[in-house]
Amino acid sequence: MLMCPTVRRRRIADALPYCGRLRRAARWPRTTDAGMSTAEYAVATLAACAFAAVLYQVLTSSSVTAALQGLIERAFSSAV
Repeated sequence: MLMCPTVRRRRIADALPYCGRLRRAARWPRTTDAGMSTAEYAVATLAACAFAAVLYQVLTSSSVTAALQGLIERAFSSAV
């Protein structure tokens, strides 16, 4: 027997025990927030790009470059 989705939801909600959260989820149709995930991905992408730019600036600074070069030179000189 085919039932419309609203009738099916009501019957499922009536069959469930008295758990308010499940009853509300079965009774109320869900709405989609398609734009929310897209906006969140855009913000996360911008944050990742900003972090990469800051990290690049730090790693290419003269003090960090000199420290890394000194570390590599010490590693090669002690290995020989």
